[in-house]
Amino acid sequence: MTYLQLSDEIRRKGSFLCVGLDTDIKLIPEHLQKCEYPLFEFNKAIIEATAPYAVAFKPNTAFYEALGVRGWKQLEMTVSYIKEHYPEALVIADAKRGDIGNTADMYARCFFENMDCDAVTLAPYMGEDSVRPFLDYEGKWSVILALTSNRSAEDFETLALAGEKSEQLFEKVLRTASTWGSKENTMFVVGATRPEKLTEIRAICPDHFLLVPGVGAQGGSVEEVARYGLNDYCGLLVNSSRSIIYASGGEDFAQRAAEEAAKLASKMALLL
Repeated sequence: MTYLQLSDEIRRKGSFLCVGLDTDIKLIPEHLQKCEYPLFEFNKAIIEATAPYAVAFKPNTAFYEALGVRGWKQLEMTVSYIKEHYPEALVIADAKRGDIGNTADMYARCFFENMDCDAVTLAPYMGEDSVRPFLDYEGKWSVILALTSNRSAEDFETLALAGEKSEQLFEKVLRTASTWGSKENTMFVVGATRPEKLTEIRAICPDHFLLVPGVGAQGGSVEEVARYGLNDYCGLLVNSSRSIIYASGGEDFAQRAAEEAAKLASKMALLL
């Protein structure tokens, strides 16, 4: 999916919602626990219910990897289901990979060739060669961690760097990583819990798409994110996971997920 295709899909749906599939086997409804593939059955229902409002889905690979081979199989089934039934949706593997070149090449093959994801989240700490293999895939996206929504982000990400130019570490990441690719294949992760920082971030990368987690259960506001982060092409994918997929723990879980997704999407439509 190209930059303009993603922007056009956002305009068409009137939404820049990304639904996070952080599917915890301990939290899915009891009636699904007896299924052969409970994570997939849960995801399938969530995807069908929220697809009218979402332009992207983001399975967090940890929730599947924790279950071993059966979990990984259900991750593959989930991605395949989205690609077959909702090909207009961007599929982001939230894997947070980041390793030296030859290892990064294997990770890129895993997510882009074998699983056919559209994007993957990456930790840039080891530098360009840990990201380059992902950027070499035409039509795929590298989603690079910059300023995350967790409380401990300030341990490193907002540290001031020594030198003539007053710069925080996350700003250095944005400036440097922006030169590795382009707005067509690179996004940055910026947490919704620090919306005021989006002004600084937009000064560095005005045109890139930003993946913004932290709306919903973590307390971020979609209105605040839009105020500081929107650009002429929207340029935002706001992710919500727990507040949507776990809106109900009962048999009405999919219906409730749809209702929560619709609420967020309706706010987004007013902001575009």
